[in-house]
Amino acid sequence: MKKSLILMLAGMLLMLTLSACAAGPGGAGGSGGPEGTADSGAGNGGGGSGGSQEITVWAWDPNFNIAALRIAKERYEAKHPDVKVNIVEYAQADIVQKLNTGLNSGTTKGLPNIVLIEDYRAQNFLQAYPDAFRDMSGAIKAEDFAEYKIGLTSYNGKQYGVPFDSGATGLYVRTDYLEQAGYTVDDLTNIDWNQYIEIGKKVKEATGKDMLTQDPNDLGIIRVMAQSAGTWYLKEDGKTPNLADNPVIKEALETYKAMFDANIVKMNADWSQFLAAFNNGDVASVPTGNWITPSVKAEASQAGKWAVVPTPRLAGSAGAVGASSLGGSSWYVMNMDGQDTAANFLAETFGSDAEMYSEMLEKVGVIGSLKAASSGDAYDKADEYFGGQKIYADFAKWTEEVPKVNYGLHTYAIEDILVIEIQNYLNGKDVDNVIRDAQAQAEAQLQ
Repeated sequence: MKKSLILMLAGMLLMLTLSACAAGPGGAGGSGGPEGTADSGAGNGGGGSGGSQEITVWAWDPNFNIAALRIAKERYEAKHPDVKVNIVEYAQADIVQKLNTGLNSGTTKGLPNIVLIEDYRAQNFLQAYPDAFRDMSGAIKAEDFAEYKIGLTSYNGKQYGVPFDSGATGLYVRTDYLEQAGYTVDDLTNIDWNQYIEIGKKVKEATGKDMLTQDPNDLGIIRVMAQSAGTWYLKEDGKTPNLADNPVIKEALETYKAMFDANIVKMNADWSQFLAAFNNGDVASVPTGNWITPSVKAEASQAGKWAVVPTPRLAGSAGAVGASSLGGSSWYVMNMDGQDTAANFLAETFGSDAEMYSEMLEKVGVIGSLKAASSGDAYDKADEYFGGQKIYADFAKWTEEVPKVNYGLHTYAIEDILVIEIQNYLNGKDVDNVIRDAQAQAEAQLQ
C-alpha cells in the first residue's frame, strides 16, 4: 500500500497509542480478555526470514475456531520445528476494530500474519484494502472448496481467503421437550417456519419452555431465512439495497414477527445469555450454524436429549430449501513480513489436510468447507450426545445444498437499519412501510 511518509509515521504513532488501550470483549460468538488471550506467549507480529520463525494468528471463539487452530498448530509444528505458531484470541468485534484501525493508518505493524474474518465482512476488507492481503491463488485450489464460499473469499479474480467452516445451519431440538408435547423428531424434519411456530406453541403449552432464544440486535435468523431462499439484503452486485421489492425479505420479517406474536421467544442480550438459554434448558430448539455443536455438548447433563434436523424453510417463497449458512468464516494472510510462512501454514493445514479436518471434526465438531474432508469415518460416526445420530454426515449433506448468494459490502450496515425498523414493526408499524423505509434509508446511507 502506497502511503505518504507522513501518513505512515502518523499511523505508527496511532498504533503505539492504541496498543496501550484495552479493547473490551464483545462480538458475536466472541470472547477474550481486554487484550486478547494468547497461546504460546504470543505477541503481535510476523516471522522473520531464516532460522526460527514465528507467525501470529488472530481468531475468536475458544470452543470452535481457537480449538481448531490448536490442532492445526500442533500438526504443522510437528512437521516444521523451526516455526512457532502463536494463537491470539480476541472477540470478533475487537478483531474488526483492530484491523480497521491498523489498515486505516497505512501500516500492518501490530497486526497478525493470519486473521480469521467472518464471511459477511470479507468483501469490505478485500475491496477497501486489496493490497493488505496476500493473494492465495497459487497456494490453494478454489475448486477444492464448497462453491458458495469461493465468491465470498475472492476479489477481482484473485483468491484471497482460505475457506474454513461451512457455516451450514441446522435446527437443534430437545427431543425430551418434543415428546412432552406429543411430537417426535420426524415431526420437525423438513418443515416450514409456519409449522415450526405452531409446534412451538404446543411445546410452550406442554413444557413452559420457549421454542427459541433471540437477541433483538442480532438478525442472524433473518439471514438464515433469506439465504435459504437464494436472496440477500443486496442485489447481485453486492452494493444495491434489495429490501422493498424483495418478497423473501418481507416474508422473513413476517415470520420473525409471528414468532414473537406466538410468545415462543426467550429474549437474550448477548452471546453468554444465548448460550445459557439452551445450556440451562430454557428453550426447546436452536436454529443456527453447526459451529454451535461444541457449545451445545458443553452441557454434559443434556447428553442424549438433542437431535438436529434440517433448517425450516420459508413457506411462501418458491425455491426455498431446508439449508442455509450462518456466520461462516475464512482465513486471510496479511501482506507483511512472515507472509510466506503464514501462507504455507494455511496451505498445508486448512487448505488441504483432509486428515486434519477429520481430527477437528472428532475433537471439536468442525464441519469444514474443504470438499475432500466432507466424507470418511469421522462423518459416518454416530454421536451419542445426539442420540446416536450421524449429525456430521447430515451437516455435510446440507452444506452441499446451501444456496449461493453475494453477501456484498453492506450486510451489517443494512442490519443496523433493520434492527430499528423491525422494532417498529413489532410495535405495530405496517410491514410494507417497514421495508420501504429501510430501503430508503439504505439507499441514502450507502450511496
